[in-house]
Amino acid sequence: MAIGVLVALTMIFVLRAEGRLSFCSCNRFLIWVGDICSSSNSQQLFDPFSFTHILHGFLLFWLISLLFRRMSPGWQVLLAVVSEAAWEVFENTPFVINRYRAETAALGYEGDTIVNSFGDLLCALVGFLIARRLGFWRSVIVFLVVEVILTFAIRDSLLLEILMLISPISAIKQWQMCR
Repeated sequence: MAIGVLVALTMIFVLRAEGRLSFCSCNRFLIWVGDICSSSNSQQLFDPFSFTHILHGFLLFWLISLLFRRMSPGWQVLLAVVSEAAWEVFENTPFVINRYRAETAALGYEGDTIVNSFGDLLCALVGFLIARRLGFWRSVIVFLVVEVILTFAIRDSLLLEILMLISPISAIKQWQMCR
């Protein structure tokens, strides 16, 4: 637990050193922002993309339990937290931010605030714990259901994000655009 808190604090410190804002420049703190086309998206604690970070936790569970089968459950959780914290730092580098802007519908994306990255870290931890509780096959079903719901609700999902970052498809980008 203490090491996990230290990992989160390290992530916060590195994000701050990268120049990330702690809170939304709008000068208000919200627990949830549901409008993905809002300038508060990725700026507040949670938003619809928080669900993709829960799915990060599922992926981390599958990967860690496959590669580190003999590792104790506590160390597996810590490895998941370290992995997600590293992703949050990388996700907020100019390279990834510019890639999101160029290849996805997130045209005005400026990166996450520190509070949003912290919320994403919490979501991945929750996702990891849910997947561990469900086991592999039930977590695959839940993963797919959440993917379908996100695809229809916000025209995006974890798998679509990965696809669009690696091999963008202009028809998907147009479909995802805020109107």
